[in-house]
Amino acid sequence: MHDSPPKADTATAAGLAAAQETKRQRIRLVIRAAGMLPVLLILCGGFHFLSEGRFFTGQNLGIVLQQAAVNTVLAAGMTFVILTGGIDLSVGSILAAAAMAGLTLSKLPELGMLWLPAALVTGLGFGVVNGALIALLRLPPFIVTLGSLTAVRGLARLLGGDTTVFNPSIPYAFIGNGSLTLVPGIASIPWLSVIALLVILVSWLVLRRTVLGVHIYAVGGNESAARLAGIKVWAVLIFVYGVSGLFAGLGGAMQAARLYAANGLQLGQSYELDAITAVILGGTSFVGGIGSIWGTLVGALIIAVLSNGLILVGVSDIWQYVIKGLVIIGAVALDRYRLQGSART
Repeated sequence: MHDSPPKADTATAAGLAAAQETKRQRIRLVIRAAGMLPVLLILCGGFHFLSEGRFFTGQNLGIVLQQAAVNTVLAAGMTFVILTGGIDLSVGSILAAAAMAGLTLSKLPELGMLWLPAALVTGLGFGVVNGALIALLRLPPFIVTLGSLTAVRGLARLLGGDTTVFNPSIPYAFIGNGSLTLVPGIASIPWLSVIALLVILVSWLVLRRTVLGVHIYAVGGNESAARLAGIKVWAVLIFVYGVSGLFAGLGGAMQAARLYAANGLQLGQSYELDAITAVILGGTSFVGGIGSIWGTLVGALIIAVLSNGLILVGVSDIWQYVIKGLVIIGAVALDRYRLQGSART
């Protein structure tokens, strides 16, 4: 007859197993919270080494922040849309139309100071139209925004007579080329980056600190259940596409102020792809209901660092496309592996 193990030993073993499981859960939480930040840091360190110390300089970091700013703003709006399980392919065209509308108005002496609000209202208007078609007529987001991509691009060209509109004395030009001084003579940050950070902060407050944010995640998690719970799904969808359009309009104003010019044909081309990539790199799920705005910021910075670093190390234009694609695929695969078992795919 065998003796049973002492109860004290059994309790100790159970306690150790529970402690180890708790430790593993904490490690997984830290990894999920870090998201793609380790990839961003590795890219920065790698490019600094390969460029012989030229990456971590004040001038180059300022360039990276400027390059990331507009995409960060567009990607913030895209995050709202993708969290509901939708997509917005029209943000690049809306950006161009908003910039054209704003610049055209800026050249009128009586109304020039209103060019910035005009750009924002133009973007918001197109976004709300997209949202209404999707929410009220139940049309697929992909088809609606694909059609808008083409139609709004045409309107952008019409606004400027299919030519480039210039205004070297555009009001509020400082937001495109000026910097906010943090420490006189030592440190400053581009106004474009300040605007992008404010957009991220406001987006975080809406998504994580309001009932509306809870509704956005609920619609993305299960639209039918959200509707049964009394959430006005149609209003949520119009809101998120309106936000996407508004931020695209802001991006158009930022570009207009930076370039003092806009072209309806070329401005904003393929910007929607960079915005979507930033959102997915940041860990937001294409099926909706999962993601964070801070992850989107990291994703936008990864794209900017990648573009800047490849130029610094002298990689040819052709290979830049190849390398960007491979890095993005690898980064998403790594993030998906880390989230396996903890997120809906």
